[in-house]
Amino acid sequence: MDFAFSTQHEMVRETVSRFAAEQLAPLVAGAEEHETFPPDLFHRWAELGLLGVRYPEADGGAGFDKISDCIVREETSRVCQAFASSWSAHTHLALWPIWRAGTAEQKARYFVPGLAGEKIGGFGLSEPDGGSDVRSMKTRAEKVEGGWRLNGAKLYITNAPIADFLVVAARTKPEPTADAISLFIVDLPNPGFDIHKLKKDGIRASETGLIHISDAFVPDEALLGDSVGSYGIVLESLSENRVGVAANCLGMARGAFDAALSFAQTRIVRGKPILAHQAIAHKLADMAADIDAAKWMVYYGAWRVDQGTIDAATASKVKLIASEAAVRVTEAAVRILGGAGIMQEYPVARFHRDALVYVIGEGTSEIQRNIISRTFGGRS
Repeated sequence: MDFAFSTQHEMVRETVSRFAAEQLAPLVAGAEEHETFPPDLFHRWAELGLLGVRYPEADGGAGFDKISDCIVREETSRVCQAFASSWSAHTHLALWPIWRAGTAEQKARYFVPGLAGEKIGGFGLSEPDGGSDVRSMKTRAEKVEGGWRLNGAKLYITNAPIADFLVVAARTKPEPTADAISLFIVDLPNPGFDIHKLKKDGIRASETGLIHISDAFVPDEALLGDSVGSYGIVLESLSENRVGVAANCLGMARGAFDAALSFAQTRIVRGKPILAHQAIAHKLADMAADIDAAKWMVYYGAWRVDQGTIDAATASKVKLIASEAAVRVTEAAVRILGGAGIMQEYPVARFHRDALVYVIGEGTSEIQRNIISRTFGGRS
């Protein structure tokens, strides 16, 4: 067993940590206040090769592994989860299905410019009535001459207001079966897509949309891989991304812990730092233990992805542990700071708001428990 990060992994961490501190951190306050994603960030990420960190060099990527991908997420989320959310929605949720199953033409049209930061993507999966239940999807695609007509709605779609294209899941058969769900690459703007930007209390600087889809026409070449029945690709994408989202949660927890520890070391009460008080020290000890537990779950999950042995239940365990730990750690940070904890001068309330998103997003904690418990037998 080897628990050490490689030299390459440490170089990735150092690069992303420096970039986040020098180029992301100064943008956070303004982006959060105006609830607007900085438009040139994708170009900056592309210049460092961070949009293609997970993809092979032969396909234009950096050729790194899932562990590197999780390091990028962790260090970015340690500064701003909203930026990391937009990065993830583009580089994984939008680009991964195209890289995994797209035609050569689709890769040239979307994947290549996506890696270069020239086109921004998103993934249209969740719906107003379905939430995390993919099989209950109501958005439908009807075959017509020369293409397809899409009708339905998508909700909480990251990057939708700023996207150049969306990978959209729709039902191509009326039966509620897995092979009835297909993926379409939709160029934006599209007259059949009415996108409303949502105001949020969490990940405010990541732009999120509600999409009404009404008789939206897409040509035949929009069908991912030129083949109906993409449910397997959706499941693969979700399982791998749950490990990635867990790394985001780890980053938020670390950011909140760092802020709380610094405050506890410098806040003087009765002539000594509050860190000297056992109640504060014990709270920080619990936070540190939660962070380490989440860390090793995250990177075990990433290692399983790299070995090609990740499964849905393992991915759900990783995401469940890390997301719930992030909520506990960030709440504890707010409590340690007291009144200062809800002031915008400090980042801990933002970390807590953002962490709460991830016990819901990418599959709720209850959904993760459902997936895990199905492995016990006797459940369907």
